[in-house]
Amino acid sequence: MQPVLRSLLETDLYKFTMWQAMLHRHPATQAEYVFVCRNAGTYPLTDLIPEINEQLDHLCSLRFQPDELAYLRGLRFIKSDFVDFLRIFQFQRDFIEVRNHDGVLEIVARGPQVHVMAFEIHVLAIVNELYFRRFDATRAIAEGRRRLADKVQLLRDFGQEPARRHPFEFFDFGVRRRFSGAWQREVVATLQREVPEYFKGTSNVLLARDLGLVPIGTMAHEYLQTYQALGVRLRDFQRAALESWVQEYRGDLGVALTDVVGMDAFLADFDLYFAKLFDGLRHDSGDPRAWGEKALAHYAKLRIDASTKRLVFSDSLTLPKAFELYRHFADRVQLGFGIGTNLTNDVGLHTLHIVMKLTHCNGQPVAKLSDSPGKILCDDQTFLAYLRQVFNVPSNHPT
Repeated sequence: MQPVLRSLLETDLYKFTMWQAMLHRHPATQAEYVFVCRNAGTYPLTDLIPEINEQLDHLCSLRFQPDELAYLRGLRFIKSDFVDFLRIFQFQRDFIEVRNHDGVLEIVARGPQVHVMAFEIHVLAIVNELYFRRFDATRAIAEGRRRLADKVQLLRDFGQEPARRHPFEFFDFGVRRRFSGAWQREVVATLQREVPEYFKGTSNVLLARDLGLVPIGTMAHEYLQTYQALGVRLRDFQRAALESWVQEYRGDLGVALTDVVGMDAFLADFDLYFAKLFDGLRHDSGDPRAWGEKALAHYAKLRIDASTKRLVFSDSLTLPKAFELYRHFADRVQLGFGIGTNLTNDVGLHTLHIVMKLTHCNGQPVAKLSDSPGKILCDDQTFLAYLRQVFNVPSNHPT
């Protein structure tokens, strides 16, 4: 067997930041995460089940190594007791199950949240790489290199445009849907070498360490969703989650995710206190331009100078889309662009839209009312209806 993963550092930074917050504040929470593929592949993903099980067996044999722990300890927002926890951490095979459910690949991780939450990115990387191993790698990499060279040229051409108030900066967010680990490393190293004035980091903690890049990431939907089941009033879950984050990181990692119950409901909770404490906001669903204008209008209403804040875009981005958003907003606010699949899996093959999302906490359903159709993973319609009612989200809101 050729392992997909050889290090537990090979995951998104925000898994560690959320993990630390949960360990410190809610270590007893029980959780369930479910894998879903939102589009059809060239062949059934159930064909991969024996290989997925092999890879998960291997993943559960890995431990954090001393040099990896030393790197994490060197990140100023990572606390020493969390590193001590990671020193003894090992994935438990009993907490994750893979099965063929009526011809559909089903992967469920269930157990204490601090023991199962980190499965997500590793599982997605495993499924994706195993899937693409069945295609002609030589041909795919050759096409990928051609397209990567085009991207580098696109960035150089973009550099000839008139300067704007704030710089163009983008990051690699492509661990979960990459063609392979080796290809992601080549893409990131190439961008670091060829366009360092624009390429500013990666969410892949292992690559950040190995290549001397800034690891990028703050929070994901699961962090906020968890608070729907932690004993606060449902109406107050966003404020509770943001307050806990502020207390945990005290000024670090200040980009908040806005689309768990939609941008309008988020801004209703994002008052002057939070708007001053957080450095900015991250977009992950819905019309990005409309979202950005809402964010800027909110800052203006609160009499906050938007040029001191940052908007991060990360929803199905390509470089041309990022350039378009940059031209629209760059004179008014700081910007960042997280690009995933289009960087690490643009090799001429049909890509999978795979996710592994939190569905239950402490036996209760959790969900998000995304600003984009299809970005929901909750089969409890009663809870969804209640969530809509509590946050005044219309029933025709995309789910």
